[in-house]
Amino acid sequence: MAAQHSDTPAWLFSFVDLAFLILLAMTQVGSLDVEKGLDLGELIVPRVGEKAPAEPLTGGGDATQVRVYPPGDALPVFELLTSGAPGVRLGRDQLRERLARLRAASADRPVLAPHADSRSEDLLAAVSLVEDAWPSERRATVQLIEAPR
Repeated sequence: MAAQHSDTPAWLFSFVDLAFLILLAMTQVGSLDVEKGLDLGELIVPRVGEKAPAEPLTGGGDATQVRVYPPGDALPVFELLTSGAPGVRLGRDQLRERLARLRAASADRPVLAPHADSRSEDLLAAVSLVEDAWPSERRATVQLIEAPR
């Protein structure tokens, strides 16, 4: 059996593959026009560390934070901090009620501040509760309600 050789250089295939991948990537990003802008979701999550104790916020304005702590200290994992008031650790249902009252009072959307060692499940629950109180145009939260048997 005679071996078949191609006269096409190997680098041409690599170049065509690379050009095709760049074309695919650019079509997925969308328009880079400044006026149109990209419709990307963003979640800004400040970090709460050991050196940032849970104290009332300082400064002006009506800043509100939902802090998420790691489990294990026999306290609920959520804390709602408003300026000028001490923070109170809350359970999920209590946090839902407090956020609904804040929303009814026309307060601004609170900032999420998870501890570095907090669980992702608790952070996603806090995101879901804030989204329920302050709904946006585009949102989706996936949460496991009951473990499959």
